[in-house]
Amino acid sequence: MAELDKTYRPQEAEARQYQRWEDSGRFACDPESSAQPYTIMMPPPNVTGSLHMGHALTFTIQDVLVRWHRMQGRDVLWQPGSDHAGIATQMVVERQLAEQGVNRRDLGREKFVDKVWEWKAHSGGAINRQLRRLGASPDWKRERFTMDEGLSHAVRLVFVRLHREGLIYRDKRLVNWDPKLLTAISDLEVQQTEVQGHLWHFRYPIEGQEGRHIVVATTRPETMLGDTAVAVHPEDERYADLIGKQVVLPIVGRRIPIVADDYADPETGSGAVKITPAHDFNDFEVGRRHGLEMINILDAQARLNDEVPEAYRGLDRYEARKKVVAEIEAAGLLERIDDHLHMVPHGDRSGVAVEPWLTDQWYVDAKTLAQPCIEAVEQGRTVFVPRQWENVFFEWMRNIQPWCISRQLWWGHQVPAWYGPDGEIFVEMTEEEAQAAAERHYGKAVELRRDEDVLDTWFSSGLWPFSTLGWPSEEAAAQRDLARYYPGDVLVTGFDIIFFWVARMMMMGLHFMGEVPFRAVYIHALVRDQYGQKMSKSKGNIIDPLELIDEYGADALRFTLSSLAVPGRDVKLAPERVAGYRNFATKLWNAARFCQLNGVGYVTGYDPSVNRLTVNRWIVTKLAGLEREVAASVAAYRLNDAASQLYQFTWNAFCDWYIELAKPVLNGADEAAAAEVRATAGFVMNRLLRVLHPFMPFVTEELWPAFAPSDQRLLMTARLGTPDELPASPEAMREIDWLIEAITQVRSLRAEMSVPPAAELDLLVRDAAPETERRLTELGEPLRRLARLKEVRPVPDAFPKDAVQFVVEEATYGLPLGSVIDVGAERKRLEKEIGKLDKELAKVDGKLGNEQFLSKAPEAVIAENRERRDELVATRDRLRLAMARLEGM
Repeated sequence: MAELDKTYRPQEAEARQYQRWEDSGRFACDPESSAQPYTIMMPPPNVTGSLHMGHALTFTIQDVLVRWHRMQGRDVLWQPGSDHAGIATQMVVERQLAEQGVNRRDLGREKFVDKVWEWKAHSGGAINRQLRRLGASPDWKRERFTMDEGLSHAVRLVFVRLHREGLIYRDKRLVNWDPKLLTAISDLEVQQTEVQGHLWHFRYPIEGQEGRHIVVATTRPETMLGDTAVAVHPEDERYADLIGKQVVLPIVGRRIPIVADDYADPETGSGAVKITPAHDFNDFEVGRRHGLEMINILDAQARLNDEVPEAYRGLDRYEARKKVVAEIEAAGLLERIDDHLHMVPHGDRSGVAVEPWLTDQWYVDAKTLAQPCIEAVEQGRTVFVPRQWENVFFEWMRNIQPWCISRQLWWGHQVPAWYGPDGEIFVEMTEEEAQAAAERHYGKAVELRRDEDVLDTWFSSGLWPFSTLGWPSEEAAAQRDLARYYPGDVLVTGFDIIFFWVARMMMMGLHFMGEVPFRAVYIHALVRDQYGQKMSKSKGNIIDPLELIDEYGADALRFTLSSLAVPGRDVKLAPERVAGYRNFATKLWNAARFCQLNGVGYVTGYDPSVNRLTVNRWIVTKLAGLEREVAASVAAYRLNDAASQLYQFTWNAFCDWYIELAKPVLNGADEAAAAEVRATAGFVMNRLLRVLHPFMPFVTEELWPAFAPSDQRLLMTARLGTPDELPASPEAMREIDWLIEAITQVRSLRAEMSVPPAAELDLLVRDAAPETERRLTELGEPLRRLARLKEVRPVPDAFPKDAVQFVVEEATYGLPLGSVIDVGAERKRLEKEIGKLDKELAKVDGKLGNEQFLSKAPEAVIAENRERRDELVATRDRLRLAMARLEGM
């Protein structure tokens, strides 16, 4: 093994090591293996996507899990792929064509779709290259795309079967309609935007009761042209006599009923609500309950259509709004206008306000498909981590609405439905089968028109856990893979798509495979900035993971994200944290280099059970504890705990203590003792690199040849150690832990009391038991060296007045400081520091005690102030303790 460079350069090592891994073919699963399988389905990123911090978190977690289980000897399948991302991809290609002065409608559907495939071939898949930079190790040779032929066949088959079972149907319902993109969009593609608008209060005349009105309020005055009722609460006494009567709809002149419905809230506004079933989701439900007419007043571009008075036809919705308000005011029916800050749904890609729009679409009977999913989670066949997300899942699934699966796009899986001359629908796998079905229906050949819509992207990705394994193919390989790798062990994903993706995969998996698609769902939180704010372009706080990898290396980013991945808590990411874990990688490198320079390496036949040096027995016992702790943490999806355990062992136990305690032995005359230290250090480095590898794969792989047998070329293919095979030495743990505690106490007091670093102190001991006296003799050299002590001696009576005291086990220790510090000056320094802390604490307490601050400040800012308060109190208490020590001197 060549000598390690003085400095670790991740930019040079990462690409080289990744190429070695990929060339080895060891990312691949082995369906013929006798090993127990372990499956994770990669949430397929959009083919248009670039690696963002959310990707970095979810793929880091997944890669840690797959590398860990691969090193446990499992047959791991991490199934990669990408999603065709209908609307996102279509927009990218449309923008490119627009730059050339071409409109997709000029091209026609077939040529436009060809253009999208061309774009995918040349520009799609950038995210896969970026995932390699993160160190992701999926089975790339099995990569799938939601529009490839096998998956497209599965999509068509599922649609046809569900339609024949009555679980897919066509219906006229409200959808989120994007009037710029001219398509229905999912709730996930709707962004709630705060808008400073108005609340208009209109008076609707009661028919037959001259001078009497009922007041309704709206943020969208133009929709009143489609009103078909006014609702009041059935127990609202103010309107009891009006229920069943009618109002005259201003401008239109239509008579519409006053209906009693619990949706109306007597405590809000006038207690009366205008009902526009074709343009509001709540009103739609009220309309269905009361059999109200549903009048759609908008066209696809959100212009007013022929259902409104002639003067309004063709007007943009916002022009119509102004005209409605002006006409209502002119008629004397405008009660008042209030300023109103409210949330308005916008298309996340188009940026325009979406409209609830009544239109014919394809729907899935989600309520029926949801029942087996609810039962599966109730029975524990699928478990959510953390468990509280099960309540969210139940809430959504028990109140589920029909799932709109059609989109008015050209890129995607075209709905396999054809229409006859009279509108009869034929749902079949192919056009030939549709023609045959139509001929049987009509008794003759007829011309059919194919449905132009495509399916919601979530429909095809809902089949991901089994379609990627070959379903519905009857071929032996597909049947083998389905039997072996379905269901998956865990799905790792963000909470924002529990409903959109997790639920749909469970519906499809249970319906078509008869089993849940995964046994566990690990829900990770959002990655936010260091202040807890959501990252966004408008805030300018987006952190690019690729920039962090460029600056600090992939291992530093991976370890940072792992350490912050506390189940159920959002990740607050600061670049400084990544820099800190870059330093951790450097610490590991420097320790490895120290070992190598001192002749440490892999020793064949080394047996830790014959170690005679206490420090060696101690580090091996600590190593076994580390391996057990990390294994338990990974099994419980507590990667933050695993990262903390690895950090503490590496930085503290191994680098700060073991190496420092072992240095005199390596440099001493006892060659047998030095050989034992070299063998032990090499053994510990070998095992430590293994257990660290899933978290920091690049630097550990780079170091591996220095501490591995010559025939183990790749660390990623090595097996994790078995901690139960290591000897435990409780006696060595007690000895070294006592030594560490004594040194730490002295170091802490030196720092607290501002003792000059070069000053060597006396350590006085009182009330020491025989065991402690023995330790002070046997471990006196490292105690004096590492605590910078001149002498350690017992005293029979009281300590000198200038001694600060501490206790370890039964003994009391004193450090005389009168000759090395100016007590008066130190007291003044501490008083000044405590005074500054008190002032800052008062400011923070003032904020946290201010109701206005608590009501207006973002949660993240409040949390930051609370954390700061805790830090200030802890620092002040520590300084007060130091002050109290000085008082006795």
